[in-house]
Amino acid sequence: MVPASVQPAQAQSVVTLIVTDPFTGVAISGMDPVSYFTEPEPLRGRADYEFVWQNVIWQFATPANRDIFASAPEIYAPQFGGHDVTGVSRGFISDSDATMFTVFKQRLYLFYSAANREAFLLSPDAAARTAAENWPELSKNLSIN
Repeated sequence: MVPASVQPAQAQSVVTLIVTDPFTGVAISGMDPVSYFTEPEPLRGRADYEFVWQNVIWQFATPANRDIFASAPEIYAPQFGGHDVTGVSRGFISDSDATMFTVFKQRLYLFYSAANREAFLLSPDAAARTAAENWPELSKNLSIN
């Protein structure tokens, strides 16, 4: 039993608004966000082709993809900062795996697992709508990268 005079430590949020690698600070595991829309499988970005958006480094496979992203990042960046959309729709924040994704209605959604992706795809309109409703409240406590 913990004595009444001992208070538990308050944990600081280490979850960031945009999912980044904790060691490199690069968004979505270094994957090229534009390639999700243009290739059969997303491509790994290169440090040679970087762009900083929302204080986060984004990497691209080609300079053309970097320039496309720079012109409209809100279109190509994953929704909900790359957090698992299924989790957000259920009311909690979770990281994602950049290889677990879907493009739905011209927006990129990432998932923590294949099971979460399958759950989203059962009713994508409802899940995306609920996630969008939950995101403003959930994102208030996330740290800026």
